Amino acid sequence: MRVAIDLPALGFDMESGTVGSWLKQVGDTVEQGDPVAEIETEKAAVDIEAPASGTLVEIAFEVGAEVPVGSVLGYIDDGT
Repeated sequence: MRVAIDLPALGFDMESGTVGSWLKQVGDTVEQGDPVAEIETEKAAVDIEAPASGTLVEIAFEVGAEVPVGSVLGYIDDGT
């Protein structure tokens, strides 16, 4: 099953963030809680963790893209 990696609100007034880097690439195996991407906000850079264990199968936004809160950053296939 594909599990979405969502961009949560990382601050009270956060409306979007910028993809600073992808720490994992499509095809990489990830464990739940592993950092998969770094999101830059006005105040800090924050790691986004894998919501499930499996294989990263899709990256929806490239480095440098501005992403609205609630958007799907990518997907993990958890093998079920």
